[in-house]
Amino acid sequence: MNSSLMIRRFFCFKAPATSSTTPSAFSVSRKKPLVFLGSPQVSVNVLDALFNASSSPDSIFEVAAIVTQPPSRRDRGRKVLPSPVAQYALDRGFPADLIFMPERAGEDAFLSNLRALQPELCITAAYGNILPSKFLNIPPMGTVNIHPSLLPLYRGAAPVQRALQGGAKETGVSLAFTVRALDAGPVIAWEKMEVDDQIKAPELLVLLFSEGSELLIRELPSILDGSARVKAQPQDDSKATLAPKITTEESWLSFDEEAVVLHNKVRAFAGWPGTRAKMAVVDDRNGQQSIVELKIITTRVCPNIQTNEVDGITFKKDALVVPCGECTALEVLEVQLPGKKAVSAAAFWNGLRGQKLTVL
Repeated sequence: MNSSLMIRRFFCFKAPATSSTTPSAFSVSRKKPLVFLGSPQVSVNVLDALFNASSSPDSIFEVAAIVTQPPSRRDRGRKVLPSPVAQYALDRGFPADLIFMPERAGEDAFLSNLRALQPELCITAAYGNILPSKFLNIPPMGTVNIHPSLLPLYRGAAPVQRALQGGAKETGVSLAFTVRALDAGPVIAWEKMEVDDQIKAPELLVLLFSEGSELLIRELPSILDGSARVKAQPQDDSKATLAPKITTEESWLSFDEEAVVLHNKVRAFAGWPGTRAKMAVVDDRNGQQSIVELKIITTRVCPNIQTNEVDGITFKKDALVVPCGECTALEVLEVQLPGKKAVSAAAFWNGLRGQKLTVL
């Protein structure tokens, strides 16, 4: 086995000795082996559902291996930590030598280990790596992906964020076979979900992957017996829309845009990369002006704008009222200064001590 792969696989991983699930629970059996691929916290919900379903006495499958992103530097301490999926699997007592962490899913050493497991099926849920043809050719029943949109809408890396940014009133989750083209495989099943106008991307992601987990468990028997391949519906490529990856450059807010556009962007970019705005703090006593950069955490669209201010920001009830384009206004409820904790709009306004706040 490639030595660098061995290092990546075992780096900082040691299954707890007191875990309630022992490695023997994952020993070879007559159940159909499947491999799970996922990395962030939302993927943990899916893996948990698979573990629970596979432990049922009448289950026809078992989780034979897990594939996830390599350890990375995270959190404030910038410590090198395993992915949430890897940590959860270890906490469950899953064997460390069956947790694969290749830099790329096309690495020869990794694919050799995967072939040796002879998986019937692979399941992906926010794995975060492109799967080449030589990977997709390994499992005879194919690879199935949980995608948090109603395919063919929002194909790509950021379907939930782009749906919220576009003001979608409805979205959903799709279970689809993976093909080389981006999120273009036949759809096995889907579930719709209404979108609340205040929900943010992290919360919606959790809801969709939770729904996707239930959908997967419900459809697994048909996937494993091959009938899902027959009933799966090809996507209509003419109706496809793209959901490209979010960039930090997109995080700036321009108050020339309508309030609803900015509100949707704040919801969509919540968590990472967040949304930012530059404002001017003006001291009327001496005319001095300073520029502050604020992270805009929570907003809502002002239902009725009644202000003669063009650039001036006012405070009403619990919100900073910011004039926007097309005679609209955005109510900012929560903000964060660089290096500080998020605070309410009221706390921030009180901290100005009578100074004016204007948009730039």
